[in-house]
Amino acid sequence: MVLTPGDVRMRLGLSLLSRVAGPDALERRERIHHATSERWFAPRSPVTIVHADSSMFVGGLRALLLQSLHPLAMAGVADHSGFRGDPWGRLQRTSAFLGTTTFGSATEAQRAVDRVRGVHGRISGTAPDGRAYAADDPHLLRWVHIAEVDSFLAAHDRYGSRRLTGAERDEYVAQTAMVARALGADDPPASVADLHRALDDYRPELASTPAARSTARFLLLRPPVPLALRGPYAMLSAAAVGLLPRWARLPLRLPYLPLAEATVVRAGGVAVTHGVRWVMAPVNARR
Repeated sequence: MVLTPGDVRMRLGLSLLSRVAGPDALERRERIHHATSERWFAPRSPVTIVHADSSMFVGGLRALLLQSLHPLAMAGVADHSGFRGDPWGRLQRTSAFLGTTTFGSATEAQRAVDRVRGVHGRISGTAPDGRAYAADDPHLLRWVHIAEVDSFLAAHDRYGSRRLTGAERDEYVAQTAMVARALGADDPPASVADLHRALDDYRPELASTPAARSTARFLLLRPPVPLALRGPYAMLSAAAVGLLPRWARLPLRLPYLPLAEATVVRAGGVAVTHGVRWVMAPVNARR
């Protein structure tokens, strides 16, 4: 059988979807997107626009780097998530959660939240500095949430297919706060201004730890991707680092190169997000 360019594009898209969202991703996606019951979020609302865009690849990597700066959050990830031994599995679980809560029915979204809360309730320990941590700590949940939301929004602002208006950006933060509250986060921000204030409030708690620096090296220098994908991944990771605030670079031993980031890095980020968008277009058309 001779494959047409369209067939090859479809296969590439399905392969990427399976790698990022799991082997049952297409079946789950069809069920979620064709659900007729009430949803938490309306179609084409800001949260669905952002979370459906290929800029999420950049935002997700930035979020992991930023989250690692909180010693207690990083201790929980290092001790319990298995991200080094099974990084794709963790990515697939996160992708499934985001997809279900963003696009699924209200019933499925609540089930996804309940499952995560059940897992969080069983995770606790002691960080290397001697402090106790628990995955269901509302303060830590709030940090993980704001690091994600700030990263997804920053990536969409830079690489999204359509820029959000100021009102839509505020609505996006408010919509994600609904999920954060359901997970047990403490007072999640409901506007962009609140989000920026929340980030500033956490800065005294952040630190350069061996675990954070090791995570950055793992994600950026020893990524769990095939050799054939190292080039696109390098552009993706450079784009993620380029979106980090300057105050987050030094603790992770990451450079600040404004000229390169405004030219070469940005061009690479545009190229890789456009490439993902092009590959996924036939799959997205099946919704």
